[in-house]
Amino acid sequence: MRIALYQPDIPQNTGTILRLCACLNVEAHIIEPAGFPVSDRHFRRAGMDYLDQVRIVRHDSWTKFEQWRHDTGLRLVLFSTKGALPYLEYRYAASDILLFGRESAGVPDEVAAAADARLVIPVAPGLRSLNVAMAAAMALGEALRQTGRQNNGMPGQ
Repeated sequence: MRIALYQPDIPQNTGTILRLCACLNVEAHIIEPAGFPVSDRHFRRAGMDYLDQVRIVRHDSWTKFEQWRHDTGLRLVLFSTKGALPYLEYRYAASDILLFGRESAGVPDEVAAAADARLVIPVAPGLRSLNVAMAAAMALGEALRQTGRQNNGMPGQ
C-alpha cells in the first residue's frame, strides 16, 4: 500500500500524512511541484521526528509519476469529492496507490481520468469535504483493514 499526494499545497497536512505513513509503515509519494519547500517549519512541525522514519519518493512531475506507476504495474485509486463510488464499497489490493489531490483544487481532469478508480468519502449534505489528512487516514485505515495489514504493517491477527 502506498499514499501519493498530488502537488500538495498545505505543509501541515503533508507533514501529518507523512507522519501517518511512518506510523503505519506505508511508503509516501509526493508528486511535484509542492506548494511549499520541504524546509517549511509548519511541514517539519506537523511531521515531527517521524519524517526520518518514512520512505518518501518524490516525482518531478505527474508525467514521471505515471511512467513509474505504469512500469511497476500498480493500480491508482483516487479520492475525490467527485468520486463515483463510496470508499467503503471498494475492494482494495495491497499494491494499491491511494492518491489525494491538492487541498485547494483537487486534481486536474487528466489525473482523474488516469485513475483506475475514483472514490468518495461521503459527507453530510451541504458540506464540501474533509481535511485531506483526515481523508487519508480514513482511506488508509480501511485499505489496510481490508488487506489484512494492521499493527504497524504486520499481518492482521
